Amino acid sequence: MKNFQWFKKISNNGIIGKSEGRLSLGEYRRAVSWSKYLVSSGAEIKEEGEGDWSADMSQLFIGCKFASGRHSRIYRGIYKQRDVAIKLISQPEEDESLANLLEKQFTSEVALLFRLRHPNIITFVAACKKPPVFCIITEYLAGGSLRKFLHQQEPYSVPYDLVLKFSLDIACGMQYLHSQGILHRDLKSENLLLGEDMCVKVADFGISCLETQCGSAKGFTGTYRWMAPEMIKEKHHTKKVDVYSFGIVLWELLTALIPFDNMTPEQAAFAVSQKNARPPLDPACPMAFRHLISRCWSSSADKRPHFDEIVSILESYSESFKQDPDFFSSYKPSDDHAFLRCLPKCIAARRSSASLEA
Repeated sequence: MKNFQWFKKISNNGIIGKSEGRLSLGEYRRAVSWSKYLVSSGAEIKEEGEGDWSADMSQLFIGCKFASGRHSRIYRGIYKQRDVAIKLISQPEEDESLANLLEKQFTSEVALLFRLRHPNIITFVAACKKPPVFCIITEYLAGGSLRKFLHQQEPYSVPYDLVLKFSLDIACGMQYLHSQGILHRDLKSENLLLGEDMCVKVADFGISCLETQCGSAKGFTGTYRWMAPEMIKEKHHTKKVDVYSFGIVLWELLTALIPFDNMTPEQAAFAVSQKNARPPLDPACPMAFRHLISRCWSSSADKRPHFDEIVSILESYSESFKQDPDFFSSYKPSDDHAFLRCLPKCIAARRSSASLEA
C-alpha cells in the first residue's frame, strides 16, 4: 500500500477522512453522512453480457475531497493499491423524481464507461450501487481539470503548440466516443482532465447517451456557456452538439478565459440561442483557428464538421507548425479539405523558397 498519511480506511462505524484529526466538525459530520452507506460490500451492478462491475469496498480507501457538485462529491483515494478518483452521488430523500433521475444517470454513466477504452477517455475502475448513495471509481489524474490549468495562465498566453496538443487530445477522445455512437453532451474544460504527462482525457459521462437513445433536450441539465443552441431550445440534437462545445473549448484554450464571463448562465443561453452570440475572437487569433472555431460553433448543426475531419485538420496544423513556425501567420482561409490535400506540397514549397532565400 502506498504511504498516504491522510488516507484512512473505511472503518466499522463508517467514518472516512483524513488522519490526525484534520477534519472540522462540520466536515466530519458530512463525511459520515455520505460514507455510512459505503461500509458494507457494494451491491452488484450487472449488465447482461458485460459481467460484474461491483467494487470490493473493503479495498477502497477514501481521502480528501477535491471537487463537488449539487448532488455529487469527488474524492481522491486508493483502490486495490491504485490511485483513483471516487465520485459519490447522493439521492435527495425529499425529491423522488430527482432521485430516480440521478439513479438513471448513474446506471447510464457506468454502462458507458465500462465499454470505453481509449487513451483520451477517463478509465473506469469499478462502481458500487447502494441507494441512496452511488459510487463510481475511475483513474486519478493528478493534473486536475483543464479549466483549473487555464485559470492559472495569463489570458492569451497558452503557446500554440500546447493549444494544438490539448485540442488534438480532446478531438481524438471525442472522435472515439462518437465512433461508439455516444454523445457526451457536457463537453467543457471542467470535464477535461490532465494527467502528469499533460495528456487530456474526456471525463464525466453523467448526462451522456447513446445516439440511438437521445431524444429532445427537454428538461436537460447541461452547462449553458458550452451548450449548442439547439439544446438550449430543447430541440432534437445529434453528435454535432459536442462539436459546438468543442469550438467553445478551443476558444478557451486560445484565450484562457471563461466564455461569456460577463453574463449569467441564463443570459448566455439567451444570447446564444436568440441572438446567435458567441464569445469574442481576438483580432490576433490566427486565421487557422478562427476558421475552425467558426465552423464548429456554427448555428447550423449540419455545417459543423465531424470529429474525423477535426482530427485531420488539427493533425495537419500540428505538422505544419512543426515544419514552419510561421505557419499560423501565413495561413489563408480556404476550404480545409483542399488545405489537407495540398499540405505536403505547401510544406515542400515553403522549404524550397526558404532554401533559395538563404
